[in-house]
Amino acid sequence: MLDALLAGLALALALSLRPWRLFAARTALLTPLLATLTILPWLWALPALLKASVQLQWSGAVLVLLMLGWPIAVPVLLLVAALAWAISPLSAGQALAIGVWQGVVPATLALAAGAAVRRWLPPHPFVYILGRGFLGALVCLFAARMLAQGLGTPLADAASGMGLVVAQWLMAWGDAFVTGMLTAIFVAFKPQWLLTWSDARYLPKP
Repeated sequence: MLDALLAGLALALALSLRPWRLFAARTALLTPLLATLTILPWLWALPALLKASVQLQWSGAVLVLLMLGWPIAVPVLLLVAALAWAISPLSAGQALAIGVWQGVVPATLALAAGAAVRRWLPPHPFVYILGRGFLGALVCLFAARMLAQGLGTPLADAASGMGLVVAQWLMAWGDAFVTGMLTAIFVAFKPQWLLTWSDARYLPKP
């Protein structure tokens, strides 16, 4: 019930902002949107498809947030969970839990972290890349995983106690490293794929 409530509230709020209007002005966002819907469902479904004894979860939610913004990211991440359910042996409840705790919650935490970075740190490209793409992703993903565990919605079988904390911390590092690396690449070569990036803010004229 908690997962359904969180998903419903986030989706209602995101759709109330009418995010589809952004595509009229930012048609370049269609590329990261389609890439997300093509690649991410398979990454989310992979642990269930492989039935591995040690299940490593890949989120990608912070990168989706940086590319598409929160109002678009929420319905997209929930759709990714639905696609992962369709292509894997995941139950509907498991897919919903993944969509909420691997998608919506870290994306929402990253939105708050991004607001803090904009408020308290200078507008510099490295601040954006490291603060939002790497360190922000690390903290938000780890916090979301621990919240899921603490609220009784573990995303996979894992050790208990300190072993659980270490496992979730290491998985968050891997996710954050890739998020930071791709954020840096997009800033350099495809800034139009990052809705949260602004040349006017981060590259001020001398």
